[in-house]
Amino acid sequence: MKIDILEFVEGAKEARGIAVIIDVFRAFSTACYAFDSGASRVIATGTANSAFLLQKQYHSVVLAGERDERKIEGFDFGNSPTEILKSDLTGKTLILTTTAGTTGLLNAINADMIITGSFVNAGAVSRYLRFLKPSHVSLVAMGYRATQSADEDLLCAEIIKSGLEDTAHDYEDRIRMLRESSGKRFFDPANINFSPPTDFFLCCMLNRFDFILRGEIRYDGNIDLMKIGY
Repeated sequence: MKIDILEFVEGAKEARGIAVIIDVFRAFSTACYAFDSGASRVIATGTANSAFLLQKQYHSVVLAGERDERKIEGFDFGNSPTEILKSDLTGKTLILTTTAGTTGLLNAINADMIITGSFVNAGAVSRYLRFLKPSHVSLVAMGYRATQSADEDLLCAEIIKSGLEDTAHDYEDRIRMLRESSGKRFFDPANINFSPPTDFFLCCMLNRFDFILRGEIRYDGNIDLMKIGY
């Protein structure tokens, strides 16, 4: 199995085989918590306008997402696991748009299959890939705002890769250390209303969920995220 670790939108475009689009802080953690909170469907889209258009097509819709880390005007939620965890999304369709994560999904145009990656389901991702036994896996760390390398996304790629190679280590200390690097922003009082400390802890709960999210390209170019237990 050939395993590449790539970054940013360019990496998503270069991805071949099965592309794992990684966004730990916070898109694909948020998506996992949405399903855990009862959402029946999660749709990833590229812009706020496309989210509002999708909203008109379904009943019981909620919108979640961010620009510059803040909730988009007119949306129900930001890109925040904390907000999702406090809500009952049973039977609802959640439409998600973010700066990095969903942009990566939409740009993985050369991949044979697309799945998401985050700490909260990294083990399930590795198990799923080992079951499929693809010849090529592309682990795409989307980074901070899809322009700067992010410690958490690169570490998540390392964790998934080690799971594929059956060389897993104890990563808990390195995850905790993110509080002093890329996770510092969650502890800045100025960010409390849109990036609370609880988001950091929720995103860093390694292997909390035993399912993966596989992306299916829709007729309209957006992406359905399908929950698959593994």
